[in-house]
Amino acid sequence: MQGLSDLLNTALNSSANASPVEGAKISGVTLIGATPDNLHKLLLTIGFVIAAWLITKLLRFVLGLFIGSRSGTRFQFWAKQGVSLVVAAILILGIMSIWFDNPARLAGVLGLIGAGVAFALQRVITAVAGYFVILRGKTFNVGDRIVMGGVRGDVIDLSFMQTRIMEMGQSPKEQGDAPSMWIRSRQFTGRIVTVTNDKVFDEPVYNYTREFPYIWDEINLPVKYGDDADQVEQLLLESARRHALTSQKIGEEEVKRLEKDFGVAVGDVDPRVYWRMTDNWLELTIRFLLPDHGGRGIKDAMSREILDGLYRSKIEIASGTYAIVEVPPIRVEGLSPAR
Repeated sequence: MQGLSDLLNTALNSSANASPVEGAKISGVTLIGATPDNLHKLLLTIGFVIAAWLITKLLRFVLGLFIGSRSGTRFQFWAKQGVSLVVAAILILGIMSIWFDNPARLAGVLGLIGAGVAFALQRVITAVAGYFVILRGKTFNVGDRIVMGGVRGDVIDLSFMQTRIMEMGQSPKEQGDAPSMWIRSRQFTGRIVTVTNDKVFDEPVYNYTREFPYIWDEINLPVKYGDDADQVEQLLLESARRHALTSQKIGEEEVKRLEKDFGVAVGDVDPRVYWRMTDNWLELTIRFLLPDHGGRGIKDAMSREILDGLYRSKIEIASGTYAIVEVPPIRVEGLSPAR
C-alpha cells in the first residue's frame, strides 16, 4: 500500500510541476485546443491526404497502361473499385494513427463521432452500406441492364454512394410506370440518371443481364374467325425461329446451364404460339426469347416479315368494328319565316 501511495504522489507532483502546454496564437489570441502538437498532426494529415491522392492517380495511371483500349469493361471497373477501396482503407488507418495514438482515447472519440455521424448522415451511411451490399451480394455490375429506384437502363458507373445509369425507354405495356417516358421501347433515351445506393434497401432491383442475359417477349396478332389460323401460326413460328433466339442458336452447353441453374426446359427456350378466343377474334400470341440488348431490332424484323406474309396470304388483321343495324328517323324543322 505504501508503494502505491508513493507512486500516486509522484504522479501528482510531476503533473503539478509540469509546465502547461502553450496554445497556438494568432495576433496574440490563443486558439482553444490549438497546440503545436495538434498543428503538427494537422500538417501530417494534410500531407498524408495529398500523398494518398497522388498514389491513387499513379495506380490508376498504371492500370490504364495495362488496360489499354478496354475502357468501360468489367475488368476496368473492378480494378478501379479495388484501388478506391485500398486507398480509402489506408487513408482511414493513417489518419486514425496520426490523431489517436492512445487506444483508450480512440475508443471514446470513435463512440462520440459514430453517434453524431449516424444521426446526421443516416442516408449517406445507408448509401455506403448499399455499395457494399451491391458488391458483396453481386446485385449488379457495370454494363448490366437493371431497374433500380424506378430507373431503367445500363449501369455505367458505381461509386461509394451513387450508381449512374444510362436510361432506356419503356415498352408500350410499361408506359404506365413512373417516370414518364417518350421512348416506346427498351432503347436509350440519352439521359444519364444518378441513383443513390440506398435504394437497394427500399425497392427491388431488377437485373436483365446477370447470370440470365435473356428476356422473353411476345407479339400478339388478332385473326378473324374463319381465316386460316394454322397458316398464321406457322408464319409466326418461322419468323421467330429465324430472328429470335432458339436452343440451337444459344448452344447445347448454355441450354444445359439454364436447365440446371434456373429450371428452364428446352421447350421453353424455343418459340411457341398460344391461342386465345375472344368475342371479336382469335388472338395468337408468339412467345420467344431475346438477348438482353437489341430486342427492338429483332421485333422490328419479325413484324415486317409477319406483315408481309399476311399480305401475301391475303389474311387481314382483325380489328374492332361496329355495325349500325337501324337508323332512327331524323326530323328537320326549319325556322319560322320572319314577319
